Amino acid sequence: MNTLTEKEIQELIGDNHQMTSAETPLKPDAFIKSDSEKMITIENYFHRIMDEIGLDMTDDSLKGTPHRVAKMFVQEIFSGLNPKNKPKISIFDNSYHYDKMLVEANISFNSTCEHHFLPIIGKAHVGYVSSGKVIGLSKLNRIVDYFSRRPQVQERLIMQIFNELKTVLDTENVIVVMEAKHLCVSSRGIKDESSYTSTIQYGGIFNEKENRNDFFNMIKQEK
Repeated sequence: MNTLTEKEIQELIGDNHQMTSAETPLKPDAFIKSDSEKMITIENYFHRIMDEIGLDMTDDSLKGTPHRVAKMFVQEIFSGLNPKNKPKISIFDNSYHYDKMLVEANISFNSTCEHHFLPIIGKAHVGYVSSGKVIGLSKLNRIVDYFSRRPQVQERLIMQIFNELKTVLDTENVIVVMEAKHLCVSSRGIKDESSYTSTIQYGGIFNEKENRNDFFNMIKQEK
């Protein structure tokens, strides 16, 4: 029986959507190097990539691009890979005893498709019912932003946000909806400009259709 090579497996997978787990696949030594050391390495490699595709790297417009890309990768669009950049979340007692749904709608996020390293641009809608603890509204945005700033697939992204909110709030009563445009679909391959991808994850009281419908009605009002 013939065994497929790694390259043949990749060719068979092609553009098919894949996610291996709800955790971002990181090497054990992912954070041994400093950000500065990583930027130097990335800058050198990206210079070689640009040179290989035929760009004149002596041109004034291109000279600084490898450094800019390296800085962008490490300090901006992939900064969510490093746990040290995880937002500090302060928890407060629900002293006003608000026991209904809280919804933060239309949270803008920018992520990166891990299959083609092209942008994923969209909106997240988050809801929860307090079990006695609450967090500041802006922290919901920061949690979405943190997990977005890494190579992603949308299914993993929503699971990471959902699981983090359950842990932080100590409740199963969480719901997350994400709607996004994937440039790997719109700018290459099928080149479909109009489609977008929706995902949903929920638990606790949101397993009941009536509560999910209340959430959907609330986010519709915000659009």
